[in-house]
Amino acid sequence: MGCCQSSLLLRVREESEHQHQNLKEKGKGKELNQKPPYQPSSKSKREGESDDDDDEEEEEESGLREYSLSELKAATNNFSSSLIVSESGEKAPNLVYKGTLHSKLIAVKKFSKSAWPDPNQFVHEASGVAKLRHPRLANLIGYCCDSDHRLLVAQFMPNDTLAKHLFHWENQSLEWAMRLRVAYYIAQALHYCSSEGRPLYHDLNAYRVLFDHDGDPRLSCFGLMKNSRDGKSYSTNLAYTPPEYLRNGRVTPESVIYSFGTVLLDLLSGKHIPPSHALDMIQGKNNMLLMESHLEGKFSTEEATVVVNLASKCLQYEPRERPDTKELVTTLAPLHTKPQVPSHVMLGIPKQEEAPSTPQRPLSAMGEACSRMDLTAIHQILVATHYRDDEGTNELSFQEWTQQMRDMLEARKRGDYAFRDKDFKTAIDNYSQFIDVGTMVSPTVFARRSLCYLLCDQPDPALRDAMQAQCVYPDWPTAFYMQSVALAKLDMQKDATDMLNEATALEEKRQRGGRGS
Repeated sequence: MGCCQSSLLLRVREESEHQHQNLKEKGKGKELNQKPPYQPSSKSKREGESDDDDDEEEEEESGLREYSLSELKAATNNFSSSLIVSESGEKAPNLVYKGTLHSKLIAVKKFSKSAWPDPNQFVHEASGVAKLRHPRLANLIGYCCDSDHRLLVAQFMPNDTLAKHLFHWENQSLEWAMRLRVAYYIAQALHYCSSEGRPLYHDLNAYRVLFDHDGDPRLSCFGLMKNSRDGKSYSTNLAYTPPEYLRNGRVTPESVIYSFGTVLLDLLSGKHIPPSHALDMIQGKNNMLLMESHLEGKFSTEEATVVVNLASKCLQYEPRERPDTKELVTTLAPLHTKPQVPSHVMLGIPKQEEAPSTPQRPLSAMGEACSRMDLTAIHQILVATHYRDDEGTNELSFQEWTQQMRDMLEARKRGDYAFRDKDFKTAIDNYSQFIDVGTMVSPTVFARRSLCYLLCDQPDPALRDAMQAQCVYPDWPTAFYMQSVALAKLDMQKDATDMLNEATALEEKRQRGGRGS
């Protein structure tokens, strides 16, 4: 999912938040305050937690799961020093551990006890980060706020950091095409975060760039959250810190661009060169002196010049003279000339096996259709199911019924006719009219519109609608099934498989005990 889709995702989230706000104002928001979309596990309310509806809604929409301290202790062998994977080892103020939870690898960041004294503020910050979901990010999946302990849980990236591949490589240095891919992918990640209203990234450096199972570079989500409530954001040497941060101690979007410039220098040189020294070389027209010796004869001088010039722009002393994230992407995109070559090949590492592509339980007809991504079969099932799963999702007063229901139900009926007749664009328009009124929420309408978007090749809004269906009806297997198909369409195969397994488990539970189980 590239940078061109970021604006679409932003609109999707804005529409979603608008719908939730309408529901809350009409007194129908209680259905949303149950389980967070994208994460089916329920969470218990913490002692002393605020009852403020806005805070709860923001947390629930993020897809963030709360873990207990005992779970994370077990996952990290009681925070064993042998499992520390963060820079500087045990000397770092906030440590990152490799862990195993439910047979999956996770990364756990443990903050110092004084970093976030207010648990509500910590959860609020984590919730904001968890709303971001992108293939260029190592996504945040959970947190722990147990007593005075503050921890974050993220996807684990098994193929080391950019720092390891640049500065401490053993078998081969990074080839030039891979360095360009790293620059481009991280620019995409920053542009996505910026377009989603999270432009600040704290202490961007080569240790924040991680490589996933496929060898693709991703930006760690941990840098999207401050190291402390009022905290210090830069742990690197002062020589690499944005000059304005030294003056006022504040991180700005322009500061992030400066730090991206230092990462470009790392990619060019294979060394951690202070920006001031690099700029002296660039201004002295000694660009090639920046280049790593192992790359000699193995890179394009024209491409290197583009990257050097971009680094020079990023490292300008005046923040207003630096490019924005959109310019980073548009400058680097033409240099990504080998998209067909897998990253693990460029890295010289074997491709690690992913989780099984099929769920561990027998599949229902819906599960089979979703696992095959058979949209026609899913359509037939949703038509046959009709609205039988919507019972109990709405509580309407007589006044609301008499004033608003007739037109709204008429819009839904028109949508149903179009859906049945496979006129999916018309179905989207009519279902949208039904949803926009906000008096009545229907998980089936969200599921049907989700499928319509998929059939119109729009997986991002399809995923949004499937998540909305889960908000309305947290234990509804169909909501999870539709999320699995949308995620697969977005090439997020592992997430799609996990969601398919969740749907199958919920369906089994439902068959054993009925909807209320």
